[in-house]
Amino acid sequence: MFDIAWSELGVVAVVALIVIGPKDLPKVLRTLGQWTAKARSMAREFQSGIDDMVRETELDELRKAAKQVSDFSIEKEVKKTFDPDGSLEKQFAEHNKAIMDATGAVSPTETAPAETATRIADPGPAPDAVAEPAPEKTETPKP
Repeated sequence: MFDIAWSELGVVAVVALIVIGPKDLPKVLRTLGQWTAKARSMAREFQSGIDDMVRETELDELRKAAKQVSDFSIEKEVKKTFDPDGSLEKQFAEHNKAIMDATGAVSPTETAPAETATRIADPGPAPDAVAEPAPEKTETPKP
């Protein structure tokens, strides 16, 4: 881990025994072990927190992918593929308006007056239809 050889560890142990003393050495080693355990537990918590964040990120990416699949529209994709800047749609609208103006037809976007709308909605009988006269009612005398 730290690239310390056994001989170097032996030298550190002898120096610790001389400096700390044989009486306090077990207490120091116990305290050192507790600190090491705390450091390891903190590292484990940190690692689990990072793992949770990674899982949440992956879940968010999966949610986004699922939302893209559910919001998929062929019409939008075709428009995005063939007309990304909307220029074709504008040209079609201009040509449609020019055709409507040239033929005198009413554009669906224009509003018509009420009587024209009624005339269009209820054109009446066809001009070539022959209307039969309604039979006249004759009263029969009562005896």
